[in-house]
Amino acid sequence: MGHVRGEGSLLKIYGPKDPVTGEKKPISENWYAQYYDANGRQIRVSTKEKVKAKAAVFLRNALQDRDKGLATSHEARKVSYADLRKGLLDNYLELGNKSLFATAEGEETIVGLKQLDDFFGFGPDNPGPSAVSINTETSRAFARKRLAEGAGNATINRSLACLRRMLRIAHEESRIQFVPKIRLLKEPPARKGFLELEKFEELVGPLPTHLRPLILFLYWCGVRLGEAQQIEWSQVDLDARIIRLEDDQTKNAEARIVPLPAVVVMTLKEITPKVGRVFDDTNLRTEWQKACAAWGLGTREIIKPKKKGQHQWYKYRGLIVHDLRRSAIRNLVNAGVPERVAMRISGHKTRDVFDRYHIVSADDVTRAMQRVELAGIAPKKPSESESLVKVCKRSSRSATASQ
Repeated sequence: MGHVRGEGSLLKIYGPKDPVTGEKKPISENWYAQYYDANGRQIRVSTKEKVKAKAAVFLRNALQDRDKGLATSHEARKVSYADLRKGLLDNYLELGNKSLFATAEGEETIVGLKQLDDFFGFGPDNPGPSAVSINTETSRAFARKRLAEGAGNATINRSLACLRRMLRIAHEESRIQFVPKIRLLKEPPARKGFLELEKFEELVGPLPTHLRPLILFLYWCGVRLGEAQQIEWSQVDLDARIIRLEDDQTKNAEARIVPLPAVVVMTLKEITPKVGRVFDDTNLRTEWQKACAAWGLGTREIIKPKKKGQHQWYKYRGLIVHDLRRSAIRNLVNAGVPERVAMRISGHKTRDVFDRYHIVSADDVTRAMQRVELAGIAPKKPSESESLVKVCKRSSRSATASQ
């Protein structure tokens, strides 16, 4: 029986003839659907249905998905984790997303992606599982494994966000039919670390001389560490007391001017020669942690090696370098700088993220009330009519009591 090219057909697939009876027997009791995809390629796939009417429903759904430009279940099964991963990296590259970076081996990656690669067994010789096998339970299994390894919820969520995004991209590109629900773990509240000026001045003292210009700049100007590390002397104007960040150096890809306070200007004037990168961040992480531990702003715990050949290391808890950015934003707002201007200096584009950095302490609240008191704001005096009403009420109560 002939079929129109666009309608598809149902058929049974038979094996070779029986040498005795000369009959052919089907290799499976299931019906097969045969049709052409949007690119004109012939598709033949098992419907996994023994009843022809049910197989016809499968075929009809496949044709509807094809006509809508959606991936069929057969096509989706051919999409591997490697394909999802490539789609994610390509999308980051297309958008110019600065979260995309290269490893020491020169391979492009994203924060959280390596852990997914390990979980799915991805490698040069292993594309990982089919996309259709990645579902909600898969993401839960990944989270359980990472929790057992000691990873924090926020760290695990970076990987889950990668997985969710790569699945959404594949769906938008009609490579998979459905996007499974990928739920993130509950994260701890945003960090509240900040330094008052007095504490900051104590902390700067123990730091090596070469790190002080960078730490001062971060505390006073609120620039991201990654942005500061890229600044070159050609971007610095000490006479005008500004530094210009170029658009390819900032997280939001927007150039901006950063004003410099006198203390930072004086520190930068002492640096010679003024060529190449402005700030030296050599051994920043270790020296920062040591200084914080010395002033009670953090702790360093020695972790001894579990296996022979491994080295001991320090587990640090406490104030981090990024807390200097929070301190700078808090100082700007508390000094009366309009929030719109403070956001321009810090490079925040959205108000909700900026609000997370603008930390309000108990002292801030107390000082705010003191300013109200000093402004001489007192309760409004009652008008003559209000006073007369009160006198009448008191007289009435007195008369009642005397009776």
